[in-house]
Amino acid sequence: MPSYDSGPVRNHPVVSHDKWLEARVELLAREKEFSRARDELNRRRRELPWERVEKAYLFEAPNGRESLGDLFEGRRQLVVYHFMFAPEWNEGCKHCSFWADSFDAVGVHAEHLEHRDTTFVAISRAPLAKIEAFKKRMGWSFKWVSSYGSDFNFDYFVSFRPEEIKSKSGFYNYRKGNVDPEREGASAFYRDENGAIFHTYSTFARGIDLLNTTYNMLDLTAKGRDEEQLTGGPQAWVRYHDQYDTDRTPGPSSARSERADLPSPTPP
Repeated sequence: MPSYDSGPVRNHPVVSHDKWLEARVELLAREKEFSRARDELNRRRRELPWERVEKAYLFEAPNGRESLGDLFEGRRQLVVYHFMFAPEWNEGCKHCSFWADSFDAVGVHAEHLEHRDTTFVAISRAPLAKIEAFKKRMGWSFKWVSSYGSDFNFDYFVSFRPEEIKSKSGFYNYRKGNVDPEREGASAFYRDENGAIFHTYSTFARGIDLLNTTYNMLDLTAKGRDEEQLTGGPQAWVRYHDQYDTDRTPGPSSARSERADLPSPTPP
């Protein structure tokens, strides 16, 4: 039995093949409309102005200290996932780990990104030793570095200082207000032929959905993400992939987040 099951789909319309095909073709028109809208959105994203990165950031990496420029590994583009892992935590965020199970395919098949002049890396504030231990536990292979002691996470609005939390002045997802100490996000950078680095894009909250293969695959199914009835947020069913308990099947009213030190799951 799965670790979470909302039950069977009931009373869903069932029609003949011809009727199904008619409905599917009608939906196809909407899908094509959505694809064109997404292409236009992507085009407008590429047209965003850039901001030059003026600060010299340093990161602790498995092979020693690296600058932001070093993380490009000789390519022009860099995609960063801001993985929630505070210095005082002993394991990374459960929900970021859900996303990172998709990133591992990027790590194993990095050649695809590399042949489009792009490098991927995850960055967290936790010390490198904690990152390496958790990465080994999860069996991941993608590059993951530590920004411990750096302003990087704070400057890119995914970590927040105590005074920002207390005054509710943190700036997350382009809005100022109440924030948790750590949040998730993704950023893109470009390096020109002279070595200058530019911040081209960042996205947060639901903006990172495209990076989650599991969610995108579930969106193709009859039940979809199947999270509407969950108490505790839409990702209350998520566990670290080595902690799914197949001996019990919590229903919608009993599935809850297990980590009190992590923020609530991102709402839909």
